[in-house]
Amino acid sequence: MNTEALKLLKERRSCRSYKPEQITDAELDAVLEAGTYAPTANGRQSPIIVAVQNPEAIAQLRRMNAGIMGNPEADPFYGAPTVLVVLAGLDNPNRVYDGSCVMDNLLNAAEAVGLGSCWIHRAREEFESDEGRALLKQWGIEGAYEGIGHCILGYRADARPEPAPRKADYIYRVR
Repeated sequence: MNTEALKLLKERRSCRSYKPEQITDAELDAVLEAGTYAPTANGRQSPIIVAVQNPEAIAQLRRMNAGIMGNPEADPFYGAPTVLVVLAGLDNPNRVYDGSCVMDNLLNAAEAVGLGSCWIHRAREEFESDEGRALLKQWGIEGAYEGIGHCILGYRADARPEPAPRKADYIYRVR
């Protein structure tokens, strides 16, 4: 039994406060590689991951996301210096599930390499927009994609919170 892996899964928590310094290429590469090993329906590997570290591009994504939230002054990325955008092909009926598996691998890999991370929603709305489609084109991404989520990454600026107690009726066993 791999108790270290189970411990990692139990201890991972979303991070909502980041130091400004950028993560290392080795950390980013490890997280990205883990994302590519997520399970996908029929092994299609339809999701793609866009690693964004350019401050202007992050600012544009931040503005778009905050606008969708209805609070243009908010920072939905909590100051994280890296944003991973997970997209999946619109031609795949399992795109949301496949992309969600990629997101989960990214989040857990971030914990494994000592990074803070958080899943940020509203990627679907961002990349349905003309501005979002123009961004994909600018980044050299062709095809029709749905935004699944953003995995923000960075070094934690605060302590990892304790887990909430697990609810009593979380698991049902049928034997």
